[in-house]
Amino acid sequence: MSNSGITTESLQSIIVERLQATHADVTDLSAGCGQMFEVTIVSPLFEGKRLLARHKLVNEALKEEISKIHAFTQKSFTPEEWEKKKQQ
Repeated sequence: MSNSGITTESLQSIIVERLQATHADVTDLSAGCGQMFEVTIVSPLFEGKRLLARHKLVNEALKEEISKIHAFTQKSFTPEEWEKKKQQ
């Protein structure tokens, strides 16, 4: 597999900027070649949105980056949901 040019750091920065994320955890599952990422995004933009709408929002915001990689898995939370999850 070739390198996508996407790094965990660049993807995290883009997520924070484009999705107003208060927390963005990005894990490269492809041993560094930038082909498979798992992300957790916490953003107030997700308030009042169902899961599918959140995923569409993320996919649209990251369309260019996602097109360069093989696999992208996302989990999205509002800040309130994230605080509750952290307490579990």
